[in-house]
Amino acid sequence: MSTGKQYDEEFKKQAILLAKEIGNTAAANELGIPKGTIGTWMKKARSGEIDTGTGTRTPEESMNLAQQLQAANKRVQAHPL
Repeated sequence: MSTGKQYDEEFKKQAILLAKEIGNTAAANELGIPKGTIGTWMKKARSGEIDTGTGTRTPEESMNLAQQLQAANKRVQAHPL
């Protein structure tokens, strides 16, 4: 039996967006939830388990994705079928 509080998906999305703006600790304090909870939600958002909508990536996250795509393209070019 779970004793933890259940949060709806919209609350999670808004908490993630807030944490991206002001940081995990500040967002957790403002929302009155554990910092670890926001951390878990942030990980789920990065892995795609929580959809925060389009255009919610930070410039750093977008750059990381671009770098990953470049590396994948280089691997494909180096080892064509």
